[in-house]
Amino acid sequence: MLAEGARRLATGERPQFRDMLLTPANVGRVADRLSHLRGAAMKLGQMISMDAGDLLPAELTEIMGRLRDSAHHMPPAQLQGVLAREWGSDWRARFSSFELRPIAAASIGQVHRAITRDGRELAIKVQYPGVRESIDADVDNVAALLRMSGALPRSFDVTPLLAEAKIQLAEEADYEREGRQMTLFGRLLADMPEVVVPTLAPDLTTPSVLAMTFLDGRAVETLDLAPQATRDAAVRTLISLVLRELFEFGVMQTDPNFANYRFQPGSGRLVLLDFGAARPVQAGTANGYRRLLQAGMAGDRPAVREAALAAGFMGSRTMVRHSSRIDQMIDVIIGELNRPGLFDFGDRGFVAALRDPGLEIAADSSAWHVPPADILFVQRKISGTALLAARLKARVDVRALVAPWLHEDGAQPGQSEPVST
Repeated sequence: MLAEGARRLATGERPQFRDMLLTPANVGRVADRLSHLRGAAMKLGQMISMDAGDLLPAELTEIMGRLRDSAHHMPPAQLQGVLAREWGSDWRARFSSFELRPIAAASIGQVHRAITRDGRELAIKVQYPGVRESIDADVDNVAALLRMSGALPRSFDVTPLLAEAKIQLAEEADYEREGRQMTLFGRLLADMPEVVVPTLAPDLTTPSVLAMTFLDGRAVETLDLAPQATRDAAVRTLISLVLRELFEFGVMQTDPNFANYRFQPGSGRLVLLDFGAARPVQAGTANGYRRLLQAGMAGDRPAVREAALAAGFMGSRTMVRHSSRIDQMIDVIIGELNRPGLFDFGDRGFVAALRDPGLEIAADSSAWHVPPADILFVQRKISGTALLAARLKARVDVRALVAPWLHEDGAQPGQSEPVST
């Protein structure tokens, strides 16, 4: 950045700070460094690129977007050092085969396929060294990048969000915790044959290594070439899962990354992966969504506005300053929600009608409002599910799926009480 500033000053320019920071060359350098660093910096980049890419400066969007698809795996020597530390120097004696080349590499770990001496075919997720120790610094550095870029106004306090991000990333870096969450979801979803959850191998699981049954499947995005009925069934299953997490289980896997879903063509089942981001859903959050859906399906605009304010989806200042724009957005949502028959996720005509007033509201930084962290995590799962449904151009009767969950007691007849973790 200093070199770029000196170059521009030498030519008689008076460069802006942001222009020196986000040059095309620096964009490439930052993306490359973050993808090598892995860990929390890359994880946050992936989250931001999915959730807020349309609102970030184009240069930052490019950096974060690159991180969605780039991860550098450990060299074999480093991998073997990690496994020797976790399992002992004779770890190879436990396996009849262990593929050193990972079958997947993500932000905080990479996955290997292995077969144990007793014949179990496993997927072994190995955490990159130093991830847990770097979380606080990585989160602070990404926040500094956002602030320096001018994407966040000085008055906007992201401290509570950063604290929550650090907590969740620390939880995701604890593979023993993830193993417990995976086991919990396996039990909760035992009555849902449309999905399958890996089974934990506790004898090989440590805080930095997660061992589970290997479940074959195709990337869920490949369903975009499947027959309409197959795509519809998959999305119907995912929406049903979100509703059960929110209103029945009281715990939700809040990371909607497409890589966390696989599809088995033979059985038609969805494989659910990666439970590090599973977290409890507060009863107040579930009730807030219930009231919002009740008002929306009743076509009651004032009730929608009141429910959104009560739950913390938006602040009173935003409501006062942008009342007409908010009402405009509510009317669009009510119209879509109450359209009879199947909802066509592939028809994105309504998105522009929401985006334009939404961007106008977002441009008023004095009215910015941060919803409670619990809502942000739940909404991330809901939004990610909708993005996947749009990718697959699914058609689903959303009203029919939602309606049974709108009873005040929050449970469908014959179903379990919410659980906590």
